Amino acid sequence: MGRHPEGTRARSTAAGDYFPLPTGPATPQRGVRAPAEGLAARERHERAAPWWLGTHGGSGETTLAGAVAGSAAAGHAWPVPPDLSRPQDVVLVARTHLTGLRATQLAATQWASGSVPGVTLVGLVLLADAPGRLPRALRELADLVSGGVPRVWHLPWVEAWRLGDEPRPVPRELTRLIHDLDSLLPGRGV
Repeated sequence: MGRHPEGTRARSTAAGDYFPLPTGPATPQRGVRAPAEGLAARERHERAAPWWLGTHGGSGETTLAGAVAGSAAAGHAWPVPPDLSRPQDVVLVARTHLTGLRATQLAATQWASGSVPGVTLVGLVLLADAPGRLPRALRELADLVSGGVPRVWHLPWVEAWRLGDEPRPVPRELTRLIHDLDSLLPGRGV
């Protein structure tokens, strides 16, 4: 799968550690039109760090909520806070098949249009939909979709998740994702 260019990590002077720099837009963009259809929004009083927002059924949001302490599955709806001055941190989640990537493109456009107030989009997690390398057409679509979100993490195919088990050992990509979230989201991991 395509990767963002090297140099997408910066050293934090406070922690002496690396954190991911944005590789795409960090805020909604002027001139982006809201799609006619998109994910629903649901007011959520509870907080999560982050909310996993599956862009389609079977995306892996529940799996990630179980794997990352302090996080929660958003149930395929934008988790809008009652107080818009306290935005919810959201990470989109999708499988790397055509349906998943198209659904993610729609969700990213919905966010980019500014039609989802009270949400800070942290990034996107792309979970492999099968073992092995993606076909070229899907790699290219994943690269295109990735350009519309602040950050992207790629998680490999994990057979244990398919069976509802905990992976042993934990994939290094998941460990990196958790580390990055701890760096990006204040109070996480503390």
